[in-house]
Amino acid sequence: QVQLVESGGGLVQAGGSLRLSCAASGRTFSYYVMGWFRQAPGKEREFVAAISRSGGTTYYRDSVKGRFTISRDNAKNTVYLQMNSLKPEDTAVYYCAASSTSGQPMGISRYDYWGQGTQVTVSS
Repeated sequence: QVQLVESGGGLVQAGGSLRLSCAASGRTFSYYVMGWFRQAPGKEREFVAAISRSGGTTYYRDSVKGRFTISRDNAKNTVYLQMNSLKPEDTAVYYCAASSTSGQPMGISRYDYWGQGTQVTVSS
């Protein structure tokens, strides 16, 4: 069992930055591929970014490439999402998730554990 707790969300103007954190407890953090997803009102949850167990490989959805950076600190059991140049369309609840399986990490069904989410609101 893994417990995930996100933090760092908030209200920011377009062009601003936020850093989300996700603290994990329970089983060995480095065992899991970690991902960030988001869900805007009235829309389906969508993949944002993921990072391999070691942190050596990262994945991003096209719309955030060059603006968002995912990273992890296995010693601190924490994964981060640095979000720069934020746009109003980035407004959503952001969730971190942990996956025990390998392979392409974009699919929601691959993830075993989810956090409760943190709200990110970008004003124009």
